[in-house]
Amino acid sequence: MGLIALVIIGGLIAGSDIRVIDGDTFEVLSTGERVRIENIDTPEVGGRSECRAERQLAALATTYAESLFEGAAVEIERQGEDRYGRTLARVSVDGRDFGEEMIAGGYAVTWTGRTADWCGADVDL
Repeated sequence: MGLIALVIIGGLIAGSDIRVIDGDTFEVLSTGERVRIENIDTPEVGGRSECRAERQLAALATTYAESLFEGAAVEIERQGEDRYGRTLARVSVDGRDFGEEMIAGGYAVTWTGRTADWCGADVDL
């Protein structure tokens, strides 16, 4: 039955069906759903970043997120929507909490309700 059966029966999504937008946001390609990881904050990419250092950190976080999804079985525990209409969710990759993996890898901080200052001198990634 393979991974396709898991998508239908078990509610899991193949990592290959994920497009990473940045370290804490991704899109499910088959449905177009955008998902914001609810328990972490990562630097913003491109024009949303506030400084060069943030853009560099964002690129690293994005690449690491892509590596976590690669070949993984992804589970999304939906918690509602954010103000931008994205699904807020806890996400697991191969049974491990995605947010905790990003924090342990040094690419994210715990979400506190406020965006971290990625350009400040106290950034510790």
